[in-house]
Amino acid sequence: MGCRRVLVTVLATTVAAGVALLPAPARAAGLTVAFWPMNEARGAHRMIDTSGNGRHGRIGNEVAIGESLGDDGGYRFERLEPDTPPPHPGHLVVVPDDSSLDPGTDDFAVTVRLRTTNKFGNIIQKGQATVAGGNFKLQIPSGRVECTFRGPKGFLEVVAPYAINDGDWHVVRCVRVPEGVFLSIDGREVASRSGWTGPIANSWPITIGGKLDCDQVEVGCDYYAGDLDYIMIEAMRSHW
Repeated sequence: MGCRRVLVTVLATTVAAGVALLPAPARAAGLTVAFWPMNEARGAHRMIDTSGNGRHGRIGNEVAIGESLGDDGGYRFERLEPDTPPPHPGHLVVVPDDSSLDPGTDDFAVTVRLRTTNKFGNIIQKGQATVAGGNFKLQIPSGRVECTFRGPKGFLEVVAPYAINDGDWHVVRCVRVPEGVFLSIDGREVASRSGWTGPIANSWPITIGGKLDCDQVEVGCDYYAGDLDYIMIEAMRSHW
């Protein structure tokens, strides 16, 4: 677990470096809304938020926790055949709705450390495509990370120019600011799209590992397959 502590320290010191890639209005101090190290022991049923904000989650009974992932521990999500019923709600980690987890009009960032050899699945999302109030999502179709934010003023999606389902660890960071949406992989900005989504806020929980409302027939659950080491959500209070 020593390596994990180093990684968390490095993440904290490189957040500013990631922000420096963005336009000037996005260079604001970030407030950590939730940080999930995903280092619970086997048998745990609760994902602990170590930010101090109490945004704990419920771990589904099909999520492998306390896994040895090289030098780290984390969660493992086994592969499920796409669009093949029945749905598997136990494949998800669910964090109850809270307004702090909504982007609103704030600058907003989601950072994930992941490893996979698969080429599909929703990593984390709050809300789904048609819910009132908009939604955000990170997914990895074709092994290429996509980050989407949908609000009343527009839908913005950025797609990585290359696949990362190579079995190595990668840190993916997606940021929504007034100028647009920016995607970084391993500390380097790889994609962006200009525009403004407007405020995003819904009454849905955060789900990690796939969709909450799905049946694998009319609505695919898009289950993620791979490993997750940590997830961080920040609200970045700019003065625009």
